[in-house]
Formats: sequence, structure tokens, C-alpha cells
Amino acid sequence: MFVKLEGHRCLVVGAGKVGETKIRSLLDADADIHVVSFDACESVRELAKEGKIQLSLRAFDRGDLAGIFLAVVATPSRELNHAIYREAQRLGVLCNVVDDPPNCDFFYPAVVRRGALQIAVSTSGRSPSLAQKLRQQLEKQFGPGYAEWVEELGETRQLVLASDLDAKRKRELLQSLASRDAFEAALALQSQEQLSQADESDAGLEIGDLGNVEEKESV
Repeated sequence: MFVKLEGHRCLVVGAGKVGETKIRSLLDADADIHVVSFDACESVRELAKEGKIQLSLRAFDRGDLAGIFLAVVATPSRELNHAIYREAQRLGVLCNVVDDPPNCDFFYPAVVRRGALQIAVSTSGRSPSLAQKLRQQLEKQFGPGYAEWVEELGETRQLVLASDLDAKRKRELLQSLASRDAFEAALALQSQEQLSQADESDAGLEIGDLGNVEEKESV
């Protein structure tokens, strides 16, 4: 499940190193984040100083879950974690207790991000290490070139859908545009454009150097 969190109020209980990773993932999703913790690592304090999160250095209170869309719990106390999860369930708040699959409404996947393209791997909390290894393999398989290609696909798709072609032809065309051959052709074009830009930069540099030489000689 991919959930749009932009503008949604999210709660993180616990602000150690584990909590920090969850906070940053929520920041990547443009969530509105409130962090509650007795203490916080320096990087989390910096996020609060920068105005990126709201940080309350105190004990968790049931009222903290009021109006919350999603909660992440990462405290050292198993008993407290379970109590927060039960309260979240009572209020209908989606909750994830870190490293405790039975007390989770959702799991954090290992994600490969290439612009608008996101590939998520989950073991349902069984083996995060395996999920990370699979993510590393997918990062090699789906290189940075996919980011620009997906953007181009999106623009082309809008043109195809707005065209006068019949539905069957539109579907066939969109499927062919999303093929491996189409990606490799687009990647080759990107490489060619980058080489051309590099050649132009080198040419400009050579001309500039010649100008400097002439100036020195005239002096």
C-alpha cells in the first residue's frame, strides 16, 4: 500500500537513532510530524530547530494520538509500546511498533527510489536484512536512468490519452513505450546528449584557454 502522507498529522514516539530513521522517512513523504520523547538524539533536535518537526521532550500522553493519522512507536519500553499500540487501535490510528510485527498495522518496506518510480520490498517484518539485500540488488537492476525515463513516460502517456486513437491502439502504444527496448533506447539517447554537452563544455574551455594565451602574449 502506497499512502499519500502529505499534510497528514503523524506521531513518532521515541527519538533515538531508530526513531530518527522513521522520522526522516516521514519527512520524505511531506508528513506533518509530532515527535514525543523523554530525550532525543542531536540530529532529531536539529530537525526541530529547523522547524521541520514538532518535538515534545516529555512522556507520551494518550491525548497525543488525538487527530493523528499514523503513528510510529520506537521506545525502549516494550510495555509502553504495546500500550500505545492498543490505544491507537482503539482510536482507529494506523500504528507501527518498530521491530514488533504482531503490533503493527503496516510494515516499512525497503524502497528503491528512482524519481517517481518506487519499488518496495517487504518480508512482513520477518527479515529486514533480506529486504535490504533485495533492495540493493534492485538498485543495480534499476539504475538512475529510470528516473528521467519515467518522467518522459508520464508526459507521453498524457499525450497518447488525449489523442484521437482508439482505446486498443492507445493501450498497445503505451505498453510498447514501457518496454525494455524503449528504456534502453531512451537511456542511449540520454548518454548521447550527456556526451554532446560534455564536448560543448570542453570546446568552450579550449576557446577560453586560447584567449588567455593570446592575452599573455600581447602583454
